Amino acid sequence: MNVFVAGGTGAIGVPLVRALVAGNHRVFATTRSRDKVSMIRALGATPVVVDALDAAALEKAVREAAPTHVIHQLTALPKNGPRRATDLRPTNRLRDEGTRHLLTAAIAAGAQRIVIGSFALIRAANTMRRIDPEITRAADAVESMESQALDAARRGDIEAIVLRYGLFYGRGNAATEEMIALARKRWLPRVRDDKGQLPWIHLDDAAMATVAALDHGRSGSVYDIVDDRPASFSDVVAELAVITGARPPFSVPSWVMRLTMPYLSRMFALQLPLSNRDARRDLHWAPKFPSYREGLRQAIARAA
Repeated sequence: MNVFVAGGTGAIGVPLVRALVAGNHRVFATTRSRDKVSMIRALGATPVVVDALDAAALEKAVREAAPTHVIHQLTALPKNGPRRATDLRPTNRLRDEGTRHLLTAAIAAGAQRIVIGSFALIRAANTMRRIDPEITRAADAVESMESQALDAARRGDIEAIVLRYGLFYGRGNAATEEMIALARKRWLPRVRDDKGQLPWIHLDDAAMATVAALDHGRSGSVYDIVDDRPASFSDVVAELAVITGARPPFSVPSWVMRLTMPYLSRMFALQLPLSNRDARRDLHWAPKFPSYREGLRQAIARAA
């Protein structure tokens, strides 16, 4: 296949490009920064420097690549992940305007299918909308991204599949590496009486699910790309301490988290157990790491 990856240098972009190249696909990967051109080349892909918010430039780039398949991984998140809802603003625009431009370009270039990288926690949007207008804007942007693609599929303009990823973790993920470092120093607390049930997915598993979606799965479908076991943030913190040989983490009451990190505390408190059953069946995919326990051990072993 000839694959155009919009957003080839982000958290999932790098392992995805690596997996596509390993699968003998011809890969074009975008970046907004010329500083990242050498990194894309080192992965074995052809770099494309373009801003997805520039509709004409993006259409020209996609037409020149002439892809059979397009993958949407456009984000503009802080390196260690969003810590407050306002951190999502640049990504909101990419998910709305950038999606519109990318879809137009993919259709004009005659691409067969587009795969949209979305966010599993959109399921909690209706609950969180009432809390923070910034979260409302972020949820609206995700819904715009998904609906644009699914509407295009319904019209027959292009095949489209939406993948709703769980929370990313794994080696090479800056947020994971920061958590490992903090856990070793016992600076990463648990939340007392944490009842959260969060969907997680190892980056390598998310990348392989995305590759599978290029030629499997039903157009117009939405799939949850999550591992087999939802877990709270505190479960993950406790496991990190065990694996790294650190002392057990100290615990803080939930109100401390709400006071110091309001956005993250709301995210961590979500109860969102999701199933990967449909993705397993339709994409012929299964996570290599069934839960955070196996995935974190691999991430820390690689770091050693």
